[in-house]
Amino acid sequence: MATSFNMLRANDLIWSFVVNNYLLGKDQLPFDLLFWNSDSTRMPAAMHSFYLRKMYQENLLARPGGISLAGVPIDLSKIEVPTFILSTREDHIAPWKSTYAATHLYSGPLKFVLSASGHMAGVISAPGSKYGHWTNDDLPPTPDEWLAGATAHQGSWWPVWDAWISGLDSERVPARESGGGKLPIIEDAPGSYVRLRAVAA
Repeated sequence: MATSFNMLRANDLIWSFVVNNYLLGKDQLPFDLLFWNSDSTRMPAAMHSFYLRKMYQENLLARPGGISLAGVPIDLSKIEVPTFILSTREDHIAPWKSTYAATHLYSGPLKFVLSASGHMAGVISAPGSKYGHWTNDDLPPTPDEWLAGATAHQGSWWPVWDAWISGLDSERVPARESGGGKLPIIEDAPGSYVRLRAVAA
């Protein structure tokens, strides 16, 4: 799955590494998001094919009953819970002008926010980061109309989400104390597994 999406931006996500690291022998620059990104999900071939064909190529999830799972037809219009949709402006996997269509699929109250940058950096945009975001409480028919009426903000979108979720329920739950349950603490976060690299036998 990760390779399929990398191929959508092959110059940036594949060939630049081939040229710089393999052909020119340069060391790869340490970049935390790339290490996180290399911990990709593996899925069976049938699931991979179903996902790409039904949800991307044919876009059947957007149609009521277009996809059935375990014999149950899926209809997004029946979702009535409050929904916060975040998209990123430079996303090559889920282009924001495509994801904006979801604002007219769900039936419950909805907030749409657009973050700067791409698929990962725009989401992992902690307070104090360099990336900004756009907000617009109106949900016009098209993404271009939404952006034309949106307000640009400096900094992370996280405080916007926090204000939105707090408006639904202001009650706070204390963070869980590590080691306070039945299982012992193994080691400090993030764990030693993130420093391991699988090597083919």
